[in-house]
Amino acid sequence: MLRFCLLLLALASLLHAEKPLKLWVEEFNRIDELVPGTLGGHIPNDGALAFLNNNIPRFDCPDQQLVRTYYFRWWTYRKHIRKTAEGYVITEFLPEVPWARKYNTINCPAGHQFREGRWLHDSSIIEDYARFYFGKNAQGKPRQYSFWAADSVLQYCMVTGKNTLAIELLDALVANYREWEKTNGTEDGLFWQVDDRDGMEVSVGGTGKRPTINSYLYADAMAIALIAGMAERWDVRREFASKAIKLGRLINEQLWDAEAQFYKTIPHKPEGSRHKLGKTSHNGPWVDVRELHGYTPWYFNIPEQRKGREVAWKQLTDPRGFAAPYGPTTAEQRHPGFAISRQGHECQWNGPSWPFATSITLTAMANVLHHYPQEVITKQDYFKQLQIYSNSHRLTLLEQPEGPVAEHSKGKDTTAFHICWIDENLDPHTGQWLARALLKEKAKATKDLGKLIPERGQHYNHSTFCDLIITGLCGLNPRPDSRLVVHPLVPEGEWDWFKLENVKYHDQLLTIQWDKDGSKYGKGKGLRVIADGKVLGSSPKLGELVVKLD
Repeated sequence: MLRFCLLLLALASLLHAEKPLKLWVEEFNRIDELVPGTLGGHIPNDGALAFLNNNIPRFDCPDQQLVRTYYFRWWTYRKHIRKTAEGYVITEFLPEVPWARKYNTINCPAGHQFREGRWLHDSSIIEDYARFYFGKNAQGKPRQYSFWAADSVLQYCMVTGKNTLAIELLDALVANYREWEKTNGTEDGLFWQVDDRDGMEVSVGGTGKRPTINSYLYADAMAIALIAGMAERWDVRREFASKAIKLGRLINEQLWDAEAQFYKTIPHKPEGSRHKLGKTSHNGPWVDVRELHGYTPWYFNIPEQRKGREVAWKQLTDPRGFAAPYGPTTAEQRHPGFAISRQGHECQWNGPSWPFATSITLTAMANVLHHYPQEVITKQDYFKQLQIYSNSHRLTLLEQPEGPVAEHSKGKDTTAFHICWIDENLDPHTGQWLARALLKEKAKATKDLGKLIPERGQHYNHSTFCDLIITGLCGLNPRPDSRLVVHPLVPEGEWDWFKLENVKYHDQLLTIQWDKDGSKYGKGKGLRVIADGKVLGSSPKLGELVVKLD
């Protein structure tokens, strides 16, 4: 009996053993053979293992599907790193698309690309990309779409612990902000934007003073003020701190619909413009729909604490609101304008789930749990939404592929298999990748494909995932000083262990590990933060832990 029990323990240990990065990379490399589309990238598949070995934080936990998605997203991100005459850039699509700018760049997801890429050990990748938009010989188009540019540069510098890049780009970031004021500012101090230029075409709310663009520019004004302080440019600091305070107040006073208990768009467009406007509600100037981008203010900690506005988060878990099996919907499902269309434009933000918006929502949700006293949402809610997001990174194949690349369907159809996949938008109720399906249907209907690329969205780089694991689930909150705050959002009792290691932060290699009873890692019980092999602090509980870097 004892021998049998030992055998079971050994088997359990094997099942929970850390899978080598090499095996994950081999699995993902096979995807390009199974679903041929667009391979591309400066770093080919046969160089993926070496690149990831040298550059990324490692993560392991009992939920191997979460781990699988984590490494898959680093594998796909690597594909979008492109070496150019101006240095490195990051792309959104792998195939060339006609609306892209130089080197196939599109600034719409750049904020996400900075947040994800700041954890790469090779700092030249993100620094080159920042200079592509804001350096002395800038070639990028930073206002093609909305983009929280200055905040992105600052967030990168908080991970490196060095301010030199932000100070170098300060004048260009100031100039970028002033251009937004000229083109999209309004008399009352808010900013307006076309939903399409927010990257959110065919939205229910349409064009107007949107929570998106206003939150982004609040964050940029705040970041510029902080960077100016680092550079001892006190006049710039005062000016942009004042702009941030004013814009934050306007967002909270004007974009908050107290009856709907949500941040909403106020319809607005320049005179003579033909841009679509959403319908207003009966109780004020706001559109009559809650949209997922109404959570954007929390992404930048704009809502005041203790005002009770966290009540808006009830909509995320409400099936009449945004809750769905494969990711939150982009418009509330109770609204008559909600749609999951399989006709017309392939990119619609009137219902489908978009990883871009899910990333913002989950980052905002983590901020609420880290910084806001409230009882509306819990760590368990975050954990569930992150798992839903992770499990949406799949594509179903009806025939079993060769090699260890897929898992059996858990449904009745045992002939179906699921491979890792990231694309443009999803049917939130079935998990089907909608833009991909529409493009394939259009391709069948015409012999002259022209600008049509059926696998356009394969390995789409329009969102974050790894950053959510690092900053949200594992709770590493980047700061500009030597104070290190770690606050994991793993619910109590959910896991007995997890580890995030090889995190390059302020020129040190960090490890965050949780070992409930000390049996997994053999280095003591509880939560530990380790830098370059030295334990900086520990706690018996899975809560906030504050330590000081050497």
